Amino acid sequence: MLIKGHEVKGSVLDSETRCTHYHKEIDRIAIKFYCCQTYFPCFTCHEEHGCGNPQVWPKDQFDQKGVLCGGCGNKLTINEYLQCNSCCPYCGTDFNPGCNLHKHLYFEV
Repeated sequence: MLIKGHEVKGSVLDSETRCTHYHKEIDRIAIKFYCCQTYFPCFTCHEEHGCGNPQVWPKDQFDQKGVLCGGCGNKLTINEYLQCNSCCPYCGTDFNPGCNLHKHLYFEV
């Protein structure tokens, strides 16, 4: 699905990157998976529709744009995302703070 000019794959439900697995109001990011350089709303979407070889972003790559805000369409670096306190630094849209529980599935911790 094309979301704000960016392709997001998976079980996407709407234009703010919500998917069948995570679809609360605050579920509005997509993460570019390091392994396939493709945006997915969540790790389950990647498991179902991804490359089959999940790899996390290494710490030395955290300056790369790897997170898409479903609110405004801006791309955040991984550092920006990890330090944003669950709020887009560009548009102020709230993100799901519970995503921090899954960061080990996307980023080297």
